[in-house]
Amino acid sequence: MGRVARRAFTAATLSALALTGYAATATGRPRTATDARGRSTATEMRGMWLATVDNRDWPSRPGLSAARQRGELTALLDVAVRRRLNTVMFQARPTADALWPSPYEPWSRYLTGTQGKDPGWDPLGTAVREAHARGLELHAWFNPYRIALHADPSRLTASHPARKHPDWVVPYGGKLYYDPGLPAVRAFVRQAMLDAVRRYPVDGVHLDDYFYPYPVAGRPFDDDAAHARHGGGFASRADWRRDNVDRLVRETAEDIRRIRPGARFGISPFGVWRNAATDPRGSDTRAGVQTYDDLHADTRKWVKEGWIDYVVPQLYWNIGLAAADYATLVPWWAEVARGSRTKLYVGEALYKAGDAAQGAAWRDPDELSRHLALAAGYPEVRGHVFFAAQEVAADPAGAMARVVAGHYRQPANPPR
Repeated sequence: MGRVARRAFTAATLSALALTGYAATATGRPRTATDARGRSTATEMRGMWLATVDNRDWPSRPGLSAARQRGELTALLDVAVRRRLNTVMFQARPTADALWPSPYEPWSRYLTGTQGKDPGWDPLGTAVREAHARGLELHAWFNPYRIALHADPSRLTASHPARKHPDWVVPYGGKLYYDPGLPAVRAFVRQAMLDAVRRYPVDGVHLDDYFYPYPVAGRPFDDDAAHARHGGGFASRADWRRDNVDRLVRETAEDIRRIRPGARFGISPFGVWRNAATDPRGSDTRAGVQTYDDLHADTRKWVKEGWIDYVVPQLYWNIGLAAADYATLVPWWAEVARGSRTKLYVGEALYKAGDAAQGAAWRDPDELSRHLALAAGYPEVRGHVFFAAQEVAADPAGAMARVVAGHYRQPANPPR
C-alpha cells in the first residue's frame, strides 16, 4: 500500500498496458431506500481506506503530539465528508499491534516511534466517536497475520506475543508473519481483533488481502511443522492452507455476530480469484497472482456461501489493461455476487491517478469516473472504496473531484 508492498505489488505481477477504447455512456446513480419516516434516501457505499501502516496516510509521522495526531485524523474525516463519502476503513491493527489500549498486543510504533509506548490517547476510540459525529460509518480494519515489515524478532518489544511464542512466527520475504496453520494463532488473532469490537461501537470489521503472504519466487513459506501436526486428512498442503483461511473467516464472522450484532464483516481481496486458464470459473485475466492458489484465500467461496457481509475486490487496473481489465473483472465479480447475501463494492486505485509511472490510462483524470460509469451498469455493484485517504485529501490529478462532481452530487447512506 503506497510505500508498502500491498498496493504496489499488483503492478509487478501483471503484464504491460494494452489499452482499448471505452466510452462511458451513463452516470451511475445510487439506489434509493425509504427511511423510518417514509423519506427516500440514496444508498451506496462511498468509502475510503485510511492506512496507518508505515504512516502511509496517518499520522503523517510517528512521535507527533496527541493533539497534532488528533488534528490530522479529524482533518481526514472532514475531507471524507466534503467528498460526500459515508464510510472510513480505519486501519487499527496494521502489524500485530494496536491503535487502542489492547490487553493483547502492544501500542503501534507508528504512533510514537516506539512499539509499546502509550501515545497518551485512544486513536481508535476517537476515530469511532469523531466519525459518528460527522455522520460517517467507521469500519475497524485489521491485518490478521502480519507481524512486522522486517524479519528480526529482537526488534519487537519484549512483551510482544510473537516473542513469547516464537513457534508461532514464520520469517518470509524479509518480514515476519504468524503461521495461519496453527489453531492457537487463529484463536489469538481473533481474540486480539475482537477486543476492539467489544470495546467500541464500530459499524464494521474489515480485513485486507493478506492471509498467507504474497509469494516470493523460489522461497517456500515454512509451515512444515504446522502441516505435519495439523494437515492430516487433506489431499494437498494447498487445500489445508485454504481450510485454515476459511476457518479464520467463518469463525470471525460468527464472533462478530455474537459480540456486536449489526456490525458488518467485509474483506478486501486482491482482485483476481483465479485466471480462466487455471479454472474455467475464473476471470478472463492473466494475473501473476491468484488469490485461491497463491494466498490460499477462496474469496469466491466466501461470497457464494454468504460468510461475509460485503466484499471489496481491489480492482486496481485501468479499463483496457490486457492482463487484468477493469471492464472484465467488474462483470465477473458481479456474477459471483449475484444471488448471494454478500454486497459487492469495488476497490478503486485513486493513488494511481495522475501517476505517469502507472501508464497512459492513469494520466487521464477521468479514468476513475469511467470506472464508476461502467460499474453502474451492474446492479450487483453497490458502491466503491478508494485507496487511500491522503489521495482523497490531496487529489493531485483532480480525479476525485471529478468523481464527486459526476457521481456524488448528493449525499448517500451506506447500504445496510
